[in-house]
Amino acid sequence: MSKEINIPENPVSRFLFSSTKAGWIWLFVRLYLGYSWITAGWKKVNSDAWVGENGGAAIKGFVSGALAKAEEGKDVTGWYASFLENMVLPNAKVFAVMVAFGELLVGIGLIVGLLTGIAAFFGAIMNVSFLFAGTLSTNPLLFILATWLVLAWKNAGWYGLDRFALPLLGTPWARKGNEFVGRDRNNTSV
Repeated sequence: MSKEINIPENPVSRFLFSSTKAGWIWLFVRLYLGYSWITAGWKKVNSDAWVGENGGAAIKGFVSGALAKAEEGKDVTGWYASFLENMVLPNAKVFAVMVAFGELLVGIGLIVGLLTGIAAFFGAIMNVSFLFAGTLSTNPLLFILATWLVLAWKNAGWYGLDRFALPLLGTPWARKGNEFVGRDRNNTSV
């Protein structure tokens, strides 16, 4: 029989990832990331090469550049090049729509603070996809910030719609009188 050992969280991470007082920090991170995603997505949604008559053309060009890097042995690993060539390239129109509207939705979710952790997770997935394809730009910074938002999912949307949506979904806060309180593993107020 193994007995569970609970390791207390250090005060800094408890503050950053659990305290509503740190919500202000995450608000600024959310707004920066959200603005980055929403502007990129808006440009793509309004671009003919992404979702219009020539939808998928931009993805085809992007994938061709990544495949050229892979052939030269630079920046793109073989398994990812194979994924791009066999999955993305034949379905370029579908991927173009997913990327364009995905960026827009991630940006909206982060700006309004709705399902912040989920929005940040999908933003991070897109950043990693761009990094695997050999594109640096701001992707490393955006990936790091998105990862932190995923870790701070409980309080990152406190100054946003998560403050109201998460209690309705049953996690992680509950009302005690007029204020929100956290819940422990046994669903008791702490």
